[in-house]
Amino acid sequence: MPSNDRLPPYIHATADVASPHIKSRTRVWQFVVVLEEARIGSDCNICSHCFIENDVIIGDRVTIKNNVSVWDGLRIADDCFIGPNVSFTNDRFPRSKKYLGKFHTTNVKKGASLGAGSVILPGLTIGQNAMVGAGAVVLESVPDNAIVAGNPARIVGYIDAEKHENRTEGVVDVFARTVQPQVRGVKLIELPEFTDIRGSLIAGEFERSIPFPVKRYFIVFDVPSEQTRGQHAHYQCEQFLICIRGRCSVVADDGVRREEYELDRPSLGLYLPPMTWGIQYKYSRDAVLLVLASRYYESDDYIRDYEEFSALIGSQT
Repeated sequence: MPSNDRLPPYIHATADVASPHIKSRTRVWQFVVVLEEARIGSDCNICSHCFIENDVIIGDRVTIKNNVSVWDGLRIADDCFIGPNVSFTNDRFPRSKKYLGKFHTTNVKKGASLGAGSVILPGLTIGQNAMVGAGAVVLESVPDNAIVAGNPARIVGYIDAEKHENRTEGVVDVFARTVQPQVRGVKLIELPEFTDIRGSLIAGEFERSIPFPVKRYFIVFDVPSEQTRGQHAHYQCEQFLICIRGRCSVVADDGVRREEYELDRPSLGLYLPPMTWGIQYKYSRDAVLLVLASRYYESDDYIRDYEEFSALIGSQT
């Protein structure tokens, strides 16, 4: 009797499977067609009426629900969920009887989920643990951990990012007030605001309310509301963010916890320490975001890949 690790794949009698590259414990159900060069990992579940072309690599523990065609160029990593009637594409300008020499490669990264009826354009990357809502039409790559929905798909949230509630409007004090969120090292700082008949004034002091000497600043504005900025961490640079007009949301991630903060007034600042993954999105039309930085620009200080960031955090614990 073979061990569990060597159990052959289950192929339903009505399936047409030409590929010898299907690993143990995978189940291929009714009326599925799998071409000869396709590669499918172990513990997968390929539901009825799916079609899997040649230049396809599917990882382990992947679920593909009914009526999905997986075309040449698709790379689906471990632990992904592909909902019923998801439509993949691999040619941006298809014509009958005209074929590309090489099809676009579409990557669905580890743990991503694609909701029923979603449409994925060719050449995109669906990030690790990302979630695509049912019926979404995805025209651009989706960042790691992002939740997208709509036509065209827009980022509407981030997986496991609890929204931090900080309501301290009306604070009038000569000292800044600090709130410690759940994410390691991150601080929400309410700067003192003074208002009288002449108008309003907000003050901050470097190395006091703003907890570092500032070497650089930049201003982000005129951002289309659907765009996401940031999506990186720094090895050494500290940052302090203030939405001096309008509002935007910031997601901070220390590799263990993830939290979302709304910056909706110029008296509220967010401190991001080094080795914190930061994302800014949900910009209002009039948003102006001021970012103060502790270091001059250094390209080598950036970590732009979330998997690399997670691995670095793991090596430090």
